Amino acid sequence: MAESHLQSSLITASQFFEIWLHFDVDGSGYLEGKELQNLIQELQQARKKAGLELSPEMKTFVDQYGQRDDGKIGIVEAIKQLLMNTFKKNKQEVKPETCVRAPYNFLNLFQLAHVLPTEENFLLLFRCQQLKSCEEFMKTWRKYDTDHSGFIETEELKNFLKDLLEKANKTVDDTKLAEYTDLMLKLFDSNNDGKLELTEMARLLPVQENFLLKFQGVKMCGKEFNKAFELYDQDGNGYIDENELDALLKDLCEKNKQDLDINNIPTYKKSIMALSDGGKLYRTDLALILCAGDN
Repeated sequence: MAESHLQSSLITASQFFEIWLHFDVDGSGYLEGKELQNLIQELQQARKKAGLELSPEMKTFVDQYGQRDDGKIGIVEAIKQLLMNTFKKNKQEVKPETCVRAPYNFLNLFQLAHVLPTEENFLLLFRCQQLKSCEEFMKTWRKYDTDHSGFIETEELKNFLKDLLEKANKTVDDTKLAEYTDLMLKLFDSNNDGKLELTEMARLLPVQENFLLKFQGVKMCGKEFNKAFELYDQDGNGYIDENELDALLKDLCEKNKQDLDINNIPTYKKSIMALSDGGKLYRTDLALILCAGDN
């Protein structure tokens, strides 16, 4: 199935997801090592078998990653590469500043999307219309997690997609919107519970913007987190303000120098405070960043 899709002159969003899931064997959200080399090999073989030349985007992709055993591609930059052909055909300009490049040895879904030709461009909207930084992502999360459950469920996700498409002046009917919602769940709902957690949705972010990846290594169990929250909620009012968060982040950076950079505290703080309610960061909101579970 992946071979026939790779031979297509235009690839639908659904077909693209099938290609991605075929090669992302471990479900990590990235293609790296053997996964990435398998994609390159099968891409070249499929195009040759169909009598098709590699597009300029495909040639660039092969040249960049074909000789690297340590290469890695993740979700965000891959879609950008698949969709570039569609934007060119529609005579739409994709500005460099709206499509952040990944590090040389890092490939994700938005990058792959720039490589493969597609007939649907809604996926690129996540990068170029709204989710341009971690702070913007957090604001989006807070807007659509309306019940503060810590999840974006199907109806909330549908509203998120509808709003995003409207901002791009793209109108779709209810059937197409439901299809897009289903595709998003298939791609990002790693535990198949029918809703998206913060860390699952964060895979929409380019890797260099995604500070949540760094905080994965410093998350605490529920007991440790509650103890830390009470320690830094110095006035005991039930929430952490910006100054209290600053003290917490400084201590976290000092204890976890391999994962966190103390020079990035202003960025961390700005992104995390985007989850707050009028400058009040409640326990459940901070737990999305720092709590790994109940134990």
